[in-house]
Amino acid sequence: MPSVCFVCLGNICRSPMAQAVFEHLISKRGIDDDWTVDSAGTGAWHVGEPPDPRTLKVLSKHQINTDQVARSVHDSDFAAFDYLLAMDEDNLRVLQDRAPASCDAEINLLGDYDPEGRGEVPDPYYGGPDGFDNVYAMVSRCCESFLEANAD
Repeated sequence: MPSVCFVCLGNICRSPMAQAVFEHLISKRGIDDDWTVDSAGTGAWHVGEPPDPRTLKVLSKHQINTDQVARSVHDSDFAAFDYLLAMDEDNLRVLQDRAPASCDAEINLLGDYDPEGRGEVPDPYYGGPDGFDNVYAMVSRCCESFLEANAD
């Protein structure tokens, strides 16, 4: 069973959005029982909190629900997941630095899967609501492309 964990800084904006979008995509294909999907943050500021209200608003606009609760990356994640997909270079470096030598997970940027060109998923936290719409569009493209690249 393939497994993926989406990772951002606080696990309240980008990574829970990516998790929800990916879960929605695999559910639409009827393969949600074939995947393990999660998200986490490299920081622990928001552990136990729901996603940012602006994330929830954008997801709701696209008829996507989530019951995700913020958590931080655990050492066990490096063994539990096949893919750890970071939202930006800073979080990618944190994951790469924390990964044990025995780590078999592929640690990459989610933006590596963007059909419009490789890039970071920008953090919309300090911006306006349109930033969340832009992140949704990018995350959707990337998740679809990631799924296509890893479809059986």
